[in-house]
Amino acid sequence: MTARDESTPRPTRNTPRGTPAGGAQDLEKTAELLGRVRAGDPAAQNALVSRFLPLLQRWARGRLPHTARDLAETDDLVQVSFLRALRRIDSFEPRREGAFLAYLRRILLNAIREQYRQSATRGGAENRFAVDGRPESGPPALDARTLEAYESALERLEEHQREAVILRLEFKYSYAQIAEAINSPSEDAARMVVKRALVRLAGEMQSGPEAP
Repeated sequence: MTARDESTPRPTRNTPRGTPAGGAQDLEKTAELLGRVRAGDPAAQNALVSRFLPLLQRWARGRLPHTARDLAETDDLVQVSFLRALRRIDSFEPRREGAFLAYLRRILLNAIREQYRQSATRGGAENRFAVDGRPESGPPALDARTLEAYESALERLEEHQREAVILRLEFKYSYAQIAEAINSPSEDAARMVVKRALVRLAGEMQSGPEAP
């Protein structure tokens, strides 16, 4: 077990744990919290962690290889990554909640890849990850090559499409929650964004990146 950074913020007891935002008021609160975090408000930082940390913990538990999970507790890795993200918050423009969660995911994914490389160097890492962030009892995991194709294809989507795919497939947001998170006008509109994004994602994964 790794030692936790004492400066790592922890979820407060008064905030629902791991509940995706469900309305415009929540989106306003997220933007407000980010502003207060920039101003150095520790209470806002704790509130932001309470909102998003449990989501990221569940997501990471389905991504981290078994051997890496033995080397460092998933929750510790998530907390360290979250703290890293908060330290860089001045470079992030909070356009919408979907963008913020995608930003957190990217930082955490980089940390997970580093854990994977370290465990692979030791000769024990399994070459398998779960694309949708579910635990091992869920659908079959995909090999690293397929996962990299998925991540590469995601990067070639338009920003709002990428956020919609991540929120739906990986964080299990409802269409109503996605609509709020990506500033879509309605639940049906969000559903259409996801549908079109998935079609494009499949095409991008099949064709691969264009040659320079």
